Amino acid sequence: MIARHVKANAGLIRNYFSVISGSAGRLVISLAYFVALANTLSIAEFGLFATASATGVVLSRLVSFGFVSPLYRISTVKPQLLGAYTGGYLAAVVISLPIFALAAFLTHLVFFGADLALGIFAVIVAAEALLWRSLEVVVVVNNGLNRFGRAALLVIIGTALRAIAAVLFAFSSVTTLAAWSWWYAGANGTALVIAILFFYPRVKLRLIPQLYYRRLADSFAVAGAEILFYIQMELDKLLVLAVGGPQTAGVYAIIMRLVDLTALPVRSFNMMLVQKLMRSPDMLKSLKIRGGLEAGVFAVSTCGLIALAIFLYVFPRALGSNVASVVALLPLVVLVPGLRNLIEYQAELLYARGQSGLRAFNLSLLALAKAALLSWLLVTFTEVKDWLIWLNAMFAAIYLLSTWLTYRAVKQPARRV
Repeated sequence: MIARHVKANAGLIRNYFSVISGSAGRLVISLAYFVALANTLSIAEFGLFATASATGVVLSRLVSFGFVSPLYRISTVKPQLLGAYTGGYLAAVVISLPIFALAAFLTHLVFFGADLALGIFAVIVAAEALLWRSLEVVVVVNNGLNRFGRAALLVIIGTALRAIAAVLFAFSSVTTLAAWSWWYAGANGTALVIAILFFYPRVKLRLIPQLYYRRLADSFAVAGAEILFYIQMELDKLLVLAVGGPQTAGVYAIIMRLVDLTALPVRSFNMMLVQKLMRSPDMLKSLKIRGGLEAGVFAVSTCGLIALAIFLYVFPRALGSNVASVVALLPLVVLVPGLRNLIEYQAELLYARGQSGLRAFNLSLLALAKAALLSWLLVTFTEVKDWLIWLNAMFAAIYLLSTWLTYRAVKQPARRV
């Protein structure tokens, strides 16, 4: 029975391992990047960089106003229109730039103030939102075309270039955050040039506005949902910086970076599941399938963090002195990776089913809940250990809310976009 099942899904299994190879490679290289950077910058500077980078990730979803979604769907189901939708995407990027710049300025004004100079912040955010996000678009298109191996290779190349930049920066004569911002922008820019020249399909760019009108609602809904999703994911870094200052933000950024490492294999799985659901949106009607998928995501994420915590307990300085100073705090957030990854997984389910409007609404509620709960934790508990322990309960509450909202939406008919 097992042999028949494997044979029947050989193509899917092969594709998943192509994708996971990229995640495995990215995991190793990301670890090298993290170690080099976290032990070169001071903990406070690392906290500022991580928070500015997270801000760039959130603001990157303003760029093109979500037109990445139609581009991905077209590459998946109608690749002959890729040239027309690539032209539409580039036009959407240009139109969105003033809104992106204004949002970046206001975010710096509210959250960063005197802690981080506007020029440094601008370089980091532009590198993340314009350069790295554009590379991700190339990866998305290749995945849509079932070129999973090429997409995985590009992810590895991009991550490797950032790791190389971090290592060279560690051995450079100037190791300030201002200097690193330009190293970071250079690495991301180089990766994007490679992506465009060698990985993007050769297409004839065309602008056909009448094709785009019916996709605009989906684009705006996806943009709104992704902004809300990443606000929900990254808001904690901004709040910790605002309430606790750069040093506390640095400690938190190191812990959450280690937590993020557990999400890489789960995100590869999510991407494959999204494509499966686009073609078979009713597969989640089975409670057994839903429960099995969620149990798998939680188990893989939690075991990953436990394994990392045990390794760092035995070899506390394996990731450098700055990381060693916060290793003892890692077991305090043992449930966070699984719950956090499940929230991300549930958001992807609604995108795959074409329920982008509901996804945006759900994520807005989750973002508000997270902001309220985390603000309460940071104000109530002054010791870092205390509020880190309560993060498990906070993410559990957000997960339960996400589960109720998600599976209530799944009961409704899927939309084919």
